[in-house]
Amino acid sequence: MAADARNLTGESLAVRPPDSGPTGAGRPSPAPLARTVPPPPPPSAPAPDGRTGAFAAPARVPLPNASGPREATTRLIAHGCWYPSADPSGTRVAFICDRGGVPQLWTGPVDGEAVRLLDDGPDPVTEVSWSPDGRWIAYTAAPGGGEHTRVLCVRPDGSDRHILAGAEPGTSAHLGCWAHDGSAVAVTVAVPTAAPAPDAATEAAAPGPGPADAHLPAPWQGRTADTRLLGPAPHTGPGPGLPSPQLTVGTAVIGAPGGSTTPAAAFGDGLSAYLVDPDGVAAPVLLAVEKDAATLRVCDLSRDGTLALLRRGPRGRREAVVLRTADHVTTCVMPVADGDPWIGGFSPRADVLWLRSNAHREFAVLLAAELDPEGQPRGWSEAASREGIDLELLRCARDGVSAVLAWNVRGMSEVEVLDTSAAGGLSTDAGPSGGPAAGAETTGGPGADPAGRPVVDASSRPVVPVVDGSGPPGADAGTSRRPWQDQGSPARPGADTHRSSRSVSLPHEVVTRITDAGPRLLLALSGSRRRPGIWWLPDGATPVRTPWSSRDEDAVPPGRPPVRPVPLRPTARDGLQLNGWYYRAPGRAPGEPAPCVIHLHGGPEEQERPVLNPLYHEILGRGLDVFAPDVRGSSGYGRSFVDADLGRGRFAAIDDVADCAAHAVLAGLADPARLAVMGRSYGGYLTFASLVWHPDLFRTGVAVCGMSDLATFFEGTEPWIAQSAAHKYGHPERDRELLRALSPMSRIDALRAPVLAVHGEHDNNVPPGESEQFVRAARERGVTAELLTLLDEGHEFLRADNRRLFRRAAADWLQRHLSV
Repeated sequence: MAADARNLTGESLAVRPPDSGPTGAGRPSPAPLARTVPPPPPPSAPAPDGRTGAFAAPARVPLPNASGPREATTRLIAHGCWYPSADPSGTRVAFICDRGGVPQLWTGPVDGEAVRLLDDGPDPVTEVSWSPDGRWIAYTAAPGGGEHTRVLCVRPDGSDRHILAGAEPGTSAHLGCWAHDGSAVAVTVAVPTAAPAPDAATEAAAPGPGPADAHLPAPWQGRTADTRLLGPAPHTGPGPGLPSPQLTVGTAVIGAPGGSTTPAAAFGDGLSAYLVDPDGVAAPVLLAVEKDAATLRVCDLSRDGTLALLRRGPRGRREAVVLRTADHVTTCVMPVADGDPWIGGFSPRADVLWLRSNAHREFAVLLAAELDPEGQPRGWSEAASREGIDLELLRCARDGVSAVLAWNVRGMSEVEVLDTSAAGGLSTDAGPSGGPAAGAETTGGPGADPAGRPVVDASSRPVVPVVDGSGPPGADAGTSRRPWQDQGSPARPGADTHRSSRSVSLPHEVVTRITDAGPRLLLALSGSRRRPGIWWLPDGATPVRTPWSSRDEDAVPPGRPPVRPVPLRPTARDGLQLNGWYYRAPGRAPGEPAPCVIHLHGGPEEQERPVLNPLYHEILGRGLDVFAPDVRGSSGYGRSFVDADLGRGRFAAIDDVADCAAHAVLAGLADPARLAVMGRSYGGYLTFASLVWHPDLFRTGVAVCGMSDLATFFEGTEPWIAQSAAHKYGHPERDRELLRALSPMSRIDALRAPVLAVHGEHDNNVPPGESEQFVRAARERGVTAELLTLLDEGHEFLRADNRRLFRRAAADWLQRHLSV
């Protein structure tokens, strides 16, 4: 029966029973956006020349202006700021901030306090990009907080706000890069592949110039229509380097001997990538079309518009595609790493391509390829790498003379800058002085080892660490470099010793985004004791907090500082080394075992990072410890670790949860009689699974947006999510028996512990029915189970009041069941 939230939290938001539906009886609410209208028609049939029409053309929709300074309705002192994008001068920053209770678009000066809210709507903002000419700010918002998004544009003063793409019912749109002159921004429009293509979309994609077509760069004029489907690359070689014998899953390049990573048919959306004029003068220009695709994003355009760099494919099988825009010929396909979607970029002359890739490697590195005039790679070289460490973020500077790298060192971040204008094997650009640098070394040619792997002269690469979390600031750099391109200090222990390096102390442990702001470098940072904020390096030595980011003392309410976690390294029963972070509740004696919550992240490919989590802070305040492990399938520890949970390996991942709990007990930290398991998304699935595979280990569980039956999950999720999930869990047709065996619902009779399920009502990633059916089945078997449905939320909980309700409800539940 229905319960009132006062039973859980003392607040008056309804907790819906599973049989009342995701919207409850008293408040009708729309279903996920993809199901509010009949699906649109399929793409037009291929033309005789083999080209295929677009799935949908984006439509411009004007919105009310948001000009002038605005104050948020709700002011949060302990707010977060993230995802910065600077104007061309580097003096102002557009960013996302939740000081109004929901992530919204703001702007502010780098060194001043006056901020401006540019979109006061209720839809959470997810990405931001300031145009290179400074005239527009493009951003992505998620209506209702769900998985569907739309791309909008607004002037820096808040005027002329409009939807660029994604306003059409049943579609979704994703933000890509800007043309380097700011004349157009790339967007990807997603339409279900089962849908009929409206005549209007076909007309919008008709060949020939649109109105004022000359407004767009010359290479794109007259091509506002059809394009070939992105095809395989003309590669025949094995790629840069040989496959590692430790890899458990093949990663052959499309078109290469030994296999293909082409997505299976009948999964995913139809994706069309366009160049859109933000002024609305020229018609959209169609760049590429993919059928049954998981993702398609335009990551970079060459300055002359002749080449486009795209990222496509499901997770675990991402690829970089170089497309020649004049004839839509694919000149290069290279596997790239999961994680940040901005995978690389072209040099100013488009004669070098940089990619963050783990092709045929355990860990992601910086690859460089010299391109011929047709966009074909002449060969590949490894421009930067670290032993046993992933390259996590790559940012190519606007002027092309440097690239900024962020390395993931067991969850902590280190950042360095490469001088690409002088680095041998990395860049052939002239740079500001006009003199060409050394050419790239090629695979199999001079500089290759006997196995065909490229060898780069380490001494020729000035690699400059800027931030590594340790060491005092050093002396100022020479005048020939930007202020933040410093060098000269000895290398850090464990770093590549050939690198001329310089370190500064990071105020946060994790870098989430890097952007070049004219003469400055901007860093979005998160840490275990601070809210996410934006910092800048005015002199290349000491990071400075932007005045509008939260102060350290504003991280949490006064009286109880955040807890800094300590790393733990459990060993799984099959010998696999695991990792995690342990948070000790304040006031607990060192040798006293504590009630402990095993918290599991999503993904599965996400990684637990030492950043401030208000949920952990709430739980720790109730006297409960938190252990947040990275079980197999997590990122940050190499490709073999990510792939160790594929197929039947997921049974071992479920056992990893029990092994992590046992490690915390044997270490004397956790009380074996007072253990709980909790997680969200894939972590919610692991929570359900742990409760039924290890029914006597945990006293209770809290599953957030988790899958309980993989068959019903595939039936209800978004097509592009199904595309990726089939690679991770198994195909819903061919692997039906495996999916049934892996589903917690198949073992529901083993459930003993009480469970709280939490879900967002508009979640179209993991549909709310996944929580509803588990709670219903538990109650039918006499097990205590409750369902908390958060209104106006999707897969992520983004609104301040809902986040607060969720934290309190979860902590109340855990405290009640672990404190007795």
